[in-house]
Amino acid sequence: MSARPTRRAVLGAALAVAGTGALAACSDGGGDHGDAHSPGGAQDSGTYVSPGGEEVRTAEAARGSGPVRKVSLTATRTRLDLGGGRTVASWAYGDRLPGREVRVTAGDTLALTLANHLPEPTSLHWHGLALRNDMDGVPGLTQRNIERGAEFAYRFAVPHPGTYWFHPHSGVQQDRGLYAPLIVEDPKEPLAYDKEWVVVLDDWVDGVEGSTPDAVLKELSGGMGGGMDHGAHTMSGHGDTAESGPAEAGGGGPSRMMMGATSELLGGDAGDVAYPHYLANGRLPEDPEVFSARPGDRVRLRIINAGGDTAFRVAMGGHRMTVTHTDGFPVRHTTGDALLLGMGERYDVLVTAGDGVFPLTALAEGKKASALAVLRTGSGAAPAASVRPKELDGKLVEAGRLAPDPSVALGGRAPDRTIRMRLTGGMAAYDWAFDGRPYDAKERRPVEAGERVRLVFDNATAMWHPLHVHGHTFALGGNAAGARKDTAIVLPHRSLTVEFDADNPGLWMVHCHNVYHAEAGMMTVLGYRA
Repeated sequence: MSARPTRRAVLGAALAVAGTGALAACSDGGGDHGDAHSPGGAQDSGTYVSPGGEEVRTAEAARGSGPVRKVSLTATRTRLDLGGGRTVASWAYGDRLPGREVRVTAGDTLALTLANHLPEPTSLHWHGLALRNDMDGVPGLTQRNIERGAEFAYRFAVPHPGTYWFHPHSGVQQDRGLYAPLIVEDPKEPLAYDKEWVVVLDDWVDGVEGSTPDAVLKELSGGMGGGMDHGAHTMSGHGDTAESGPAEAGGGGPSRMMMGATSELLGGDAGDVAYPHYLANGRLPEDPEVFSARPGDRVRLRIINAGGDTAFRVAMGGHRMTVTHTDGFPVRHTTGDALLLGMGERYDVLVTAGDGVFPLTALAEGKKASALAVLRTGSGAAPAASVRPKELDGKLVEAGRLAPDPSVALGGRAPDRTIRMRLTGGMAAYDWAFDGRPYDAKERRPVEAGERVRLVFDNATAMWHPLHVHGHTFALGGNAAGARKDTAIVLPHRSLTVEFDADNPGLWMVHCHNVYHAEAGMMTVLGYRA
């Protein structure tokens, strides 16, 4: 029997023949970024805005050009210390996990050069930012891969304050150590607080007993029956990357397919991957990061879920949390005991520190494990790694019940366009998709600049999905009263409606932020008509 062609090969052939498509769409996006930014090849038909076209340049000019913040970043293979004497071989930005925080002020221009010292091509996506389209970092759609040994100069205005992060948009690289916080400070910060603590949560498999994210994807793609070849639905680099070598993508390590993970909060099935570790700021719960403050201090926590397949339920023992922001945008302050963060979501909260030692526990929802960090304001023994504060079962602050701060409310307006997407697929064949069609970079769902767009996600699957829209924030619930977000959970057999203003021209990804679901095909593109 002849070998089945991978979807990567099929997609590459289609792009070569089509005369239009993703790679050509960014061919005029600014020659100052060199080869990685000018794919060439097929020519754009002019139907859709090019990621580097005049409309994108005009929108960027309207954002202004503030002080330039220059950063150099290197993606490389390294050994990472997870604490407690445990180290793993992985890929990271530099030699730390998470990568070093990048901090700018709203209105600044970020000029970050990424050097690729990895054994395969990579990219860099700025999760949650409404930035210029040719800097969004999606290979095969808005830029070419950053090849081995090459560099790419990202440069864009940063318009909105908030808690963001960055990671590759190449295969399952995000599920290694390639992520870091991006904090955009508000020059007119309205919150009053004494200290700030950035907490990045993650599920970890890379380098443990021979496991890699590529091997996990390979196992999952075989389906529940095992042995079935669904490689036509795996698209590392979204159709524009070289094959990984056997040492990187091989099938080594124990099975990581998760069975029986259940959660009432997530509507049943909690996840696909049985991770050996769950981390807070790159540390195992047996050797957690300790944040020091004084009793009575008002502490701002910026919490980021950088996981690949895990939702985290977060609480701080002995404290209530006041939610002030979600996904970077302010909300009317709401107090509760616990939060639920799907992959890609962020929450800012305020806590008034008590006197003593307190666990910040991030329960891996439905997976019977947790990550841990510690707030210390006085003497006392550190909490056990398995600590489960009662607040985890207290009042959950739900995203759908948050109201936007009036300064960022979307504003009442009837939608000009409604786009309905059906979430399809399942574990049996691992064929996650929108409308039964796995991702194809040349297929776009059209929008027009200036429209109010309503997106309706109908989840026909038995799994929950955290859905992320690039380049925009949307109002939850399909009305102006919903909190502004860029990533939101849609529960199994339920619908989620959101609305956004089409005010950032280009070609923009919409996808599940479960990295394995996305790579199986649950991605699509919103395209602005030229």
